[in-house]
Amino acid sequence: MKIDGNLNKIGEWLKGTGPNSDIAISTRVRLARNIDKIPFTHWANKKQREQVLSLVKGAAENSNLLKGSLYMRMSDVSELNRQFLIERHLMSIEHAQDPGYKALVIEPREIINVMVNEEDHLRIQVIQSGFNLTDSWRLVDKLDMELNQTLSYAHSIKWGYLTACPTNTGTGMRASLMLHLPALAMTKQINKVLQALAKLNVAVRGIYGEGTEALGNFFQISNQVTLGRPEEYIIGDFERVMHQVIGREAQARKYLLMKEKAQLSDKILRAYGTLKSARIITSSETINLMSSIRLGVHIGILPDVNIKTINEIYIMTQPAHLQKLEGKILTADQRDMKRADLIRAKLK
Repeated sequence: MKIDGNLNKIGEWLKGTGPNSDIAISTRVRLARNIDKIPFTHWANKKQREQVLSLVKGAAENSNLLKGSLYMRMSDVSELNRQFLIERHLMSIEHAQDPGYKALVIEPREIINVMVNEEDHLRIQVIQSGFNLTDSWRLVDKLDMELNQTLSYAHSIKWGYLTACPTNTGTGMRASLMLHLPALAMTKQINKVLQALAKLNVAVRGIYGEGTEALGNFFQISNQVTLGRPEEYIIGDFERVMHQVIGREAQARKYLLMKEKAQLSDKILRAYGTLKSARIITSSETINLMSSIRLGVHIGILPDVNIKTINEIYIMTQPAHLQKLEGKILTADQRDMKRADLIRAKLK
C-alpha cells in the first residue's frame, strides 16, 4: 500500500453509506494510549521517542487488524503528502507539524489508523461512514486489545489510562460524528442546538477538528468526558444525544420542504448552476456550495446527482489532492482554476 494508491478513490468514511448517512457523514472513535515507563511525547528525549516508534511498529506488524498497513515516518513524508493525509482525515494538523520522531500507520481501507508520538504515544482511530458509534467503538477496542498484547500501557487503578492532557485521562476515548446540519442553519436553530450541546459537555468543532472552522454547515461533535465511566456508557450517552441532533435536522428539512420549498429549491439550484459553470472557485466557496448540493440530493431536489459524485468532489478538490492529481505544486490561483475544471467535469 502506498499513499498515491489511494489518490483516485475516496476513503471508506466518505462512501455515503451506513445509518443516517444523509446527515451523519462519518463516525470516528479514537483512543489515546501511552507506553508504560516512557515519558509522554513532549517530555521524552529523542532516544525515547525513537523507542516508541520501534515498539509501535513491532506491535502493528503483529496485529491482525493492521495486516497490509502502510507504516510511514513523518520525516520521510513530504509537506504536500502530509497535507493530503490531513485532508483525508487520516491524521491531525498537529501531527503534520514538527515531523521528527513521528509516524503514521494506515490500513488499506483507511478505516483504521494510528498516529505515533502525537500528543500521546499512540492515537488509535477508527473512522467509518454514517452513524456507526457502537460498531466503531467495538472495532477500535478490538485493535486496542491486540496492541496491548505487545505493548504495556501506562495505567492507574485510580485514574485509568494516563494521558499527556488530563482531559483525556480515564478511558482516553473521544467519539465524534461529522454532521451536516444545513436545515438547522437555514431555520436559524443551529445556535440554540450548539448551545444546548455545550451544556451537555459535548464539544463542537470544524471539519478538521480542534481550532478549525465549521464550513458548509459541517460540524464535528464529540464527547468531552473521559473519566469515571466505562466506554460503553460514554458511547451510549453520546449516541442518545446525537440521535436528538439528527432528529432535529431531519425535522428542519421536512419543514423547509413543506413551508419554504420554492426558496429552498432556488438556493440549491443556484448553487448547482454556479458549480456547473464556474471557471475559478476557492476551496471554502466549494464546500459552502457543495453543502447545498448535498442537501438537494438527499431531499430529492437533485435526483439525477449521485452522492458518490458529491463525495468525490468534496475530497478531490482539496488543495493537496488537486496538486497530487496534477503531479505538481500549484499556486492558489492555479488551484482555483483546476478545482473549477474538476467540478465541471464531475457534474457534466
